[in-house]
Amino acid sequence: MNIAEILQKQARERGEAPAIIDVRCGSDRTTTFAGLEGAAARGASLLMARGLTPGETVLVFLPMSAELYIALMALFRLGMTAMFIDPSAGREHIERCCAIRAPAALIASPRAHLLRLVIPALRCIPHHFSMGGFIPATTPWNHSNRMSPRTAITICAPETPALITFTSGSTGQPKAAVRSHGFLLEQHRVLERAIHLTPGATDLTTLPIFVLANLASGVTSLIPDADLRRPGEIRPARVLRQIDRFCPTSLAASPAFVDRLCAGVLAARPTIPGFRHVFTGGAPVFPDHLERFAATFPGAEIVAVYGSTEAEPIAHIARNELSNEEMSAMASGAGLLTGKPVVEIRAVVIAATWGVPLEAMGRDEFVARSLPSGASGEIVVSGGHVLQGYLNGVGDGETKFSVEGRVWHRTGDWGYFDARGRLWLLGRASAVIRDERGELHPFAVECAARNIQGVERAALVARNRRRILFVQRRRRASVDMEALHTALKWADLDEVRMLRAIPLDKRHNAKVDYTRLR
Repeated sequence: MNIAEILQKQARERGEAPAIIDVRCGSDRTTTFAGLEGAAARGASLLMARGLTPGETVLVFLPMSAELYIALMALFRLGMTAMFIDPSAGREHIERCCAIRAPAALIASPRAHLLRLVIPALRCIPHHFSMGGFIPATTPWNHSNRMSPRTAITICAPETPALITFTSGSTGQPKAAVRSHGFLLEQHRVLERAIHLTPGATDLTTLPIFVLANLASGVTSLIPDADLRRPGEIRPARVLRQIDRFCPTSLAASPAFVDRLCAGVLAARPTIPGFRHVFTGGAPVFPDHLERFAATFPGAEIVAVYGSTEAEPIAHIARNELSNEEMSAMASGAGLLTGKPVVEIRAVVIAATWGVPLEAMGRDEFVARSLPSGASGEIVVSGGHVLQGYLNGVGDGETKFSVEGRVWHRTGDWGYFDARGRLWLLGRASAVIRDERGELHPFAVECAARNIQGVERAALVARNRRRILFVQRRRRASVDMEALHTALKWADLDEVRMLRAIPLDKRHNAKVDYTRLR
């Protein structure tokens, strides 16, 4: 079992079909399935010629591009592990991650190689490969063009690591999420069904893991002509021109990216026709998002996907599945409706003990902890595409527990099931406000606040026993503060403040950065 075998199969069946369309030096570039397979096979030969062996870990610093997936497939076919660290996380984070898993090689763009000047851990990596330009003391990846392709694919066990990514634990110590070949294959099966992957279709996507699913299903991935490091700040005009040229029928992106496309449409045209599906996730997708996206993509099914690094997807819901009553409930503090869990996952709400590790338990104890419909608590999940544990066990204590040998993941989210078996999200378990006035979920307040005309974003914090709501208005819009206070009377707020810009996370530009806000 090796994830690279799927690409090899697609190359045999649809070799001349486009696998990846991206922009290189200002011009459109198409890489076919056969071209991607051949380039990956030659890349594997280059890695082997430089002395790398199966089982070793290689750090990859490449943007979403054909080069990224050529490198990934070369590593996969050799049974090596690709490691990813967010370069914007800072020097200390990169040093810690490299200490947790020491890479045997670095594959990076010329710009990313400059990080070696300031980060000793990167200089200590034995082998350096440069993609896209010459850098001293590196092996140019284009040397692989002169090599014979390595057609053989290393046989891997289902548990063989394929990808390592890092997320921060509650203590700030990085947690290494390891996706095995078996995990990726299971995730592909889930995504293939959940997001309607159809061979021959073209998908505009900003989500790296979705490109892997596309490659496995014979779907063409159109990578946006944009700086995807900041999806909430992209220039939509260039992407809209790509849409006109290549006519994709589906879109998979964060809500911040889709929002920018909507803004670009308002300035240039009435709508974006031709899409059949718009999938958005990676950050909360609020009702106002769904309304705006539905207006911009007429005729498309707009689907909000709920998931996390450790379990993607968990649940999803289409805009046309939401009734006016449910939209009103979300505007009144009921939380965010995320839909029914996908059939491949088990999701349960248990009595909340977030912050306290859970020991292994029997079925009866687990059933006793599980809550009925309507009762809110911690959301926990289990399944084939749910991460079983972190590298070296770092983070397992806070997020994992077992029930009769079956591993469950604690998402850290608070929510509840309704009578129809649909999951409602109330925000992070660690964010719940408890004071003399009772229990309040900031996320539910923020979701409701966005229903007020002119509100682009909202964030609630508790400070000195005061409930303070920060509001960011939409550009060229005004907010009726009286209507806002009336609509949120149930939240018993002490103060509402207007901010020019509420700080957001760097990755998706969509989640509130509460640390910076405070």
